[in-house]
Amino acid sequence: MKFAAIALALIFACRVSVSAEEVRAKISDVHLCCQNCVNAVQKAVAKVAGAKADVDADAGTVTLTAADKAMAQKAADALVAAGYFGTCENSGVKLMAVCGAKGEKVQSLKIEGVHLCCGKCVKAVDRAVKATAGAKDHTAVKGAKSFEVTGDFNDQELFAALQKQGLTGKVAK
Repeated sequence: MKFAAIALALIFACRVSVSAEEVRAKISDVHLCCQNCVNAVQKAVAKVAGAKADVDADAGTVTLTAADKAMAQKAADALVAAGYFGTCENSGVKLMAVCGAKGEKVQSLKIEGVHLCCGKCVKAVDRAVKATAGAKDHTAVKGAKSFEVTGDFNDQELFAALQKQGLTGKVAK
């Protein structure tokens, strides 16, 4: 009986220490203009077993919760892969967008993977293009899988402007 009590105490202690390791990562300035954006974020993070996303569209925040740092990082990676970006307040979790830009001047750049569910998403792309020196026009439309930006601009500056709008993508192959 004494052994059973000790075993139960150890199991309880282990469960408490596991839950104590839960990691939360609040990401601000995420483009969350509509319910479709919210749903897309939740769907992307739900692909990571054991992770969840609490979304506050009004505040533009996504709070990731996961059992540990590695799982929280996978959830952040899933968010970025879905075409979203922001600023993470948890220094242990990084938003890493591998966009493929080379820091070169280009006259045309095809971009894929940016979340474009509605007209407000397209307007965010429009703001990013207008904020990029030398970028003149884009072909982004609602629901597009890719779009082209034209002008005479630095490719990395364009991605930085997209990320400032809470979106991200990558150079199309």
